[in-house]
Amino acid sequence: MKKITSAVFILHLGLLSGIFGDAMADWRNLLKEQLEALPGKKDSQPSTSDHQDIVAGLKEALDKGAEYAVGHLGRKDGFWGNTNVKISMPENLVKVEKTLRKLGQDKYVDDFLLTMNRAAESAVPFTLDIVKKSVKDMDVVEAKKILEGPDDAATRYLRRSGGDDMTRKISPIVEQATARAGVTSHYKKLFSHLGTLGNYMDPDDYDVDRYVTQKTVDGIFHLIAEEEKKIRRDPVARTTDLLKQVFGHR
Repeated sequence: MKKITSAVFILHLGLLSGIFGDAMADWRNLLKEQLEALPGKKDSQPSTSDHQDIVAGLKEALDKGAEYAVGHLGRKDGFWGNTNVKISMPENLVKVEKTLRKLGQDKYVDDFLLTMNRAAESAVPFTLDIVKKSVKDMDVVEAKKILEGPDDAATRYLRRSGGDDMTRKISPIVEQATARAGVTSHYKKLFSHLGTLGNYMDPDDYDVDRYVTQKTVDGIFHLIAEEEKKIRRDPVARTTDLLKQVFGHR
């Protein structure tokens, strides 16, 4: 197995420090000491090659997280069957849901909820390239910030750099997915079964496509964060040589 560089080992001491609680509390001090002790570094600054290793290690982990998220969410019941990301009724339609359930119209509520989740599931596979572009664009400056930042700095970076772009690019994809899943028709049925109460509410006041788009993005980043933790904690999750080298030295 290739020998891991000091910089990559030190990086992951820092990342792991916040995960295991008090048992790892001294690792941040060790990180600082080891950075200062890197051989041949003027003013304790890592060399270009060290920085490249840091960036490569972070990109590998984030790429795997993205593949995991898209693979698990972009299939039947990826959203619907996962209580952590399942798309619920939009907050401004909760009263509509409660009213319909009181009227015994649960079927129309459930059908609408299901179609929203199905639309998200069908849109997810188109997001992988967008996420990976954000990972690819990571530079040395960002890697240094992640190294020195909080324990979820890598995930925060990815969402900060790619979240808006992803939302914008998958919005039309979600619109097509909601049309195929029948979200709009089921949405209109919600209001048609409100009886006279529906006369006081306009379905056009609610942007369901936008809501599903945002929930799709939220779900993707949620699973990326889950995979990030898994890679740090579970050797079985380290499926490439680089991940084994980086995260295997604890």
